[in-house]
Amino acid sequence: MEKDWQRCCEIHDKARIDELTGSVDLGAFLNLEQTAKNEGFFGEGHFVALIDDLVVGFVSFEKDEITWLYVDPAYYRKGVGRSLLRFAIEKFENEVVVEVLSGNQPAIQLYLNEGFQVIERRKGKLEGNETYDAEGLILKYIRKH
Repeated sequence: MEKDWQRCCEIHDKARIDELTGSVDLGAFLNLEQTAKNEGFFGEGHFVALIDDLVVGFVSFEKDEITWLYVDPAYYRKGVGRSLLRFAIEKFENEVVVEVLSGNQPAIQLYLNEGFQVIERRKGKLEGNETYDAEGLILKYIRKH
């Protein structure tokens, strides 16, 4: 993970703008170095996606939650996020949850297409930058045996 840290920071910091757009004022942006420790980046699992030895995305998770899933915007809509998500799902025995900003339609659609269901809509402070109000969805995936 240490060797991939800088590249993960670059990916997060580019993609986070897209994630916030339509959901929260862009002034809420904090870079990965500012938020990683407090928001579970270094949880139980952290994996990167490589294309030609270049890190193009990453996923992190802990307990029963996917805490981070980001893809370099240059690699959007190329199956990277879907592959990372499917990989992460396989690490869980039964069910997994994820929180998504309600305006992040591409992410919401990915999770819905992969079998997640919206179980809650929540309004409150933006996790990680509590100065800003936000609305998010909690989605859950339950493995079918």
